[in-house]
Amino acid sequence: MTTTLSSLPTGEDIDTAIARGRRAYELDRKHVFHSWSAQEQINPMTVLAAKGSYLWDGDGNRLLDFSSQLVNTNIGHQHPKVVAAIAEQAATLCTVAPQHVNDARSEAARLIAERTPGDLNRIFFTNGGADAVEHAVRMARLHTGRYKVLSRYRSYHGGTDTAINLTGDPRRWPNDYASSGVVHFHGPFLYRSAFHAETEEQETQRALEHLERLIQMEGPNSFAAIILESVPGTAGIMVPPPGYMAGVREICDRYGIVFIADEVMAGFGRTGKWFAIDNFDVVPDLITFAKGVTSGYVPLGGVAINEAIYDTFADRAYPGGLTYSGHPLATACAVATINAMEDEGMVDNAARIGADVLGPGLRELATRHRSVGEVRGLGVFWAIELVADQATREPLAPYGGSSPAMAAVLAACKSGGLLPFANFNRIHAVPPCNVTDDEVAEGLRILDAALDVADQHAR
Repeated sequence: MTTTLSSLPTGEDIDTAIARGRRAYELDRKHVFHSWSAQEQINPMTVLAAKGSYLWDGDGNRLLDFSSQLVNTNIGHQHPKVVAAIAEQAATLCTVAPQHVNDARSEAARLIAERTPGDLNRIFFTNGGADAVEHAVRMARLHTGRYKVLSRYRSYHGGTDTAINLTGDPRRWPNDYASSGVVHFHGPFLYRSAFHAETEEQETQRALEHLERLIQMEGPNSFAAIILESVPGTAGIMVPPPGYMAGVREICDRYGIVFIADEVMAGFGRTGKWFAIDNFDVVPDLITFAKGVTSGYVPLGGVAINEAIYDTFADRAYPGGLTYSGHPLATACAVATINAMEDEGMVDNAARIGADVLGPGLRELATRHRSVGEVRGLGVFWAIELVADQATREPLAPYGGSSPAMAAVLAACKSGGLLPFANFNRIHAVPPCNVTDDEVAEGLRILDAALDVADQHAR
C-alpha cells in the first residue's frame, strides 16, 4: 500500500496526522501496558482516523475493517447520528449516579427490552461484557441457591475472574485454579467433532447426550447455570446445528438450571438477527450483551433478565452494582445506535449480506484454495478455517498459538488493504452490519490474494 491521500476524512493534513501518530506511538511504547501481550514483543498499529467500514493506519494507509475492531463496531466507524447523540448528551448531562433515573438509561432499557425474546424485559446495565457475565452468574447462583456453572470448551466470556474461568480457550489456563465452580464440556463443532459424528444430526444428539451425562455425574442439583455463546465468536464462529440449543433449553428446564445466552459478540445484528439466539427459536433466562449495543463508541454492557429471576430480587436486595451502571453517555449512545440500526435496516442488511454476498463469496474462495478447510457463519459473522492439509484437517497454526504461515497470511491481508480479525488458524470475516456489497467484494478480492499465500503452506 502507498499513501496517496492529502488529508484524512476529518480534513486533517496527512503529514500532520502521521506526525501525530508517531508521537502517539512513542508515548504508547513508553507508558501503555497492552492486554493479552508480551509487552516487548509487540508492534501495535497506530490508527489515525476511521470512517464507515475503513480506517487509516499510522502511515496513512486506508484499510477495509473486516474485523469491526473487536467485532463491536456493528454500525461502522463514526456514524454521524451516534456521534451527534453522544455530544448532545454530554452537553445535557454527562453523568449521574445509578440510583437516580435518567431518560437515556430508561429509553435504552426500553429499546433493548423490545428486542429481547420472551419475557426478558428487565435490564441491568454494566460497563462491558465481562462484568455482564459476572453479574448474570451471580444472579443465577442467588436465584437457584446453587453454585456450579457449566460452560463449553471453545468459548470466550471475558477477562474478569469468573468470566475468564468460564472461558473455554487457552486464555483461561494461566488464571484457572480449579476453584471457581466451573465445569467445562464439549459443545457441537462438526468440523472438529469431539463425538466422531458424521452428520449434524449425530453431532446434536451426541453433544446433548454428553452434556446430560456430565450433569448427571456431577450432580444435577449442584448447577446454578449453563452459559453458552449463542454463536461462539472468538473461539471460531461455530453455528450450533439444528436442535442443539432447543435441547439445551429442555435439559435446563428438566434440572432447574438457568440458561444464560452470552450475546456480547453475537448480539445486535451480527448474525442477521437482533440477538443470535433468535436464529434457534429458543428463549434463555438471562442474556448478556455489550459491544454492538453502542457499536463500541462508548463502553456499555448489560444483562437482560426474565420475570422469574426478577421476582427473586423484587423484595430482596440484589447484592451488586457499579458506579457507572447505565451511564448517560453510554446509554444515549445505545439509544442512537439501536435507532440508527432500525431506521437504516442494518440488521436486515447483515442477513442479506451473509446469505447473498459474503457467505457465497467465501464458499467460492474455499473451492479454489487448498488452505481452506471450512467456512462457516451467519450474517456478517464468518470464520475461514485454514489448514495445512484438507484431508487430515491439520490446522495452519496450533490451537492456542500462531505460526509463520498465519503471520504471512495476515501480512498479505494488510498489505492488500484489509484488516482482518484472526485467532489461531482462523481468519474471521466480520465487517459492520451496514457494510455494502462493493465493500464485501473488495474484501473478498483481498482475501483471495492472501489465501494464495496460505496455499503455499498447504499440502
